[in-house]
Amino acid sequence: MEVKGCRSEVEVFRRSPVETVPRRHSVSVKYSPSSQNLQMSTPRSSLPLNIRNSHSVSSKGEFRASSAPLIPNPFPELCSPTQSPVLTGSLGVRDPPSDSSTHVVRVFSDATHCRSVLVSSRATAHDVCQMLAQSAHCTDEESWALIEHHTALGLERCLEDHELVLQVQSSWPVEGDTKLLFRKNYAKYEFFKKPVSFFPEHMISDSADVTKGMTSSELVQNMVKSGSCPEIQGFLHVREGGKKSWKKLYFVLRRSGLYCSSKGQSKEPRHLQFTGDLEDLNVFTVFTGRKHYGAPGEHVFCIKSSKERFRGQDLKLMCADSEQSRTCWITAFRLFKHGTQLQQNYQLSQSRLHKPSKPDSKFTDRDESMVAMDFSGKSGGRVIQNPHEAHNAEQEEGHSWRKREALRHSLPPNSHGSQLPAVHRVQPWFHGGVSRTKAERLLEEQGGVDGMYLIRDSQLHVQCFVLSLWHELKTKHYLIIPLEKGDRQYFTMDDGVTLFSDLLQLVEFHQINRGTLPVCLKHPCTCIAL
Repeated sequence: MEVKGCRSEVEVFRRSPVETVPRRHSVSVKYSPSSQNLQMSTPRSSLPLNIRNSHSVSSKGEFRASSAPLIPNPFPELCSPTQSPVLTGSLGVRDPPSDSSTHVVRVFSDATHCRSVLVSSRATAHDVCQMLAQSAHCTDEESWALIEHHTALGLERCLEDHELVLQVQSSWPVEGDTKLLFRKNYAKYEFFKKPVSFFPEHMISDSADVTKGMTSSELVQNMVKSGSCPEIQGFLHVREGGKKSWKKLYFVLRRSGLYCSSKGQSKEPRHLQFTGDLEDLNVFTVFTGRKHYGAPGEHVFCIKSSKERFRGQDLKLMCADSEQSRTCWITAFRLFKHGTQLQQNYQLSQSRLHKPSKPDSKFTDRDESMVAMDFSGKSGGRVIQNPHEAHNAEQEEGHSWRKREALRHSLPPNSHGSQLPAVHRVQPWFHGGVSRTKAERLLEEQGGVDGMYLIRDSQLHVQCFVLSLWHELKTKHYLIIPLEKGDRQYFTMDDGVTLFSDLLQLVEFHQINRGTLPVCLKHPCTCIAL
């Protein structure tokens, strides 16, 4: 290519026309655009065709339009990342938000349902959760959490209540598939309630300067209550970034950082090498360890610097031998990094949870023409003035309605015609026809604490249900069988010894009594659509 002034000529070679005479008598025809005549020339194998370029070329070799005039941008504010309410950035990383701006954050409840929330730059994860819980009319606001979810990498972690949402999003890649999930997490502060179950004795460091003559259970309880954590030790299978092989190494987690043995499985203190500073590391749970990374087990987690980009080669993957071991490592990372801040978050959560409610608040907002009535007497009814009595009357009316509906549905079909949908199908703990694997994954995603449960339709037995209950780090399934007795239908889990008129009565009974279960029903597994 030859550049002269503002014009350029590009020579494009093409084959000569088809020869119709013997080669020794062949001629070529050259078309001249200027003369519009056919000229005979000497035979050649190919001819150059001069094509004028329709674009101008600057002296630096940059193309620009030759005829179109420059048009000013009528919407310059849409191109400014500082003025846009949507997080934008450059070079694959989002720009940090300014202190005085507000931004739009999209939060997903599942793969399809999401809600956009306008938040300030100082909004924490707890602020966003409280806003979403109130708008969706969710109960138990303190058990909801924001989950940072990386679909392509198979990573997720629960944001702490004090973390700034926009600051977390500023480290995400612009064109990635990272998103925020709104989900229950009952295990967020469970280690403050049962610290001994989170830190097994064999994983606590036995150094003399740490134990100070105390037993492991006393050490754990004292340190966790003060917002600290004992030193953790153990073997982990590790895969460095960019490698495909896994190797077993000895690790020690202290307040000063994470240490790894330079001699493989050696436990000698002189062989420990510093691996990472906890202030700069984030710990993620890997939910596709075997599929994406070829892990030797299912209990995979990873640590990543908060300053690095989200790439597979930058992740340091670790695989524990059991779910208890992985939970111990992740909990220790959280306590060592955030320290007393987690304890303050837990205390604030408990204070909000036990804050006395106003029973009359739900009645003062109603229309004045609606009043609570008592028709139990013979006088034709009376107006209930006491708000506490009105609240109790409303609950009793709900229970009596449920009993009437259960009795009507338990009668033979020919006595009341077509049946309406059962009342249990509108309960938050009922998940319809989800599979056994899906039920186990839901219970694990929402914290995996003892007493978590859900009820689903049985896929093997017609007209039966299954109670899926989490206990001791695994899910147990109990079959609920319909039983007819005296022309009425009941439900049972112990071959007819205990009968329930409907599933709602079964759940309420086992929330107070264990029955045949290893633990009472405490936390319903709930999914909502934002």
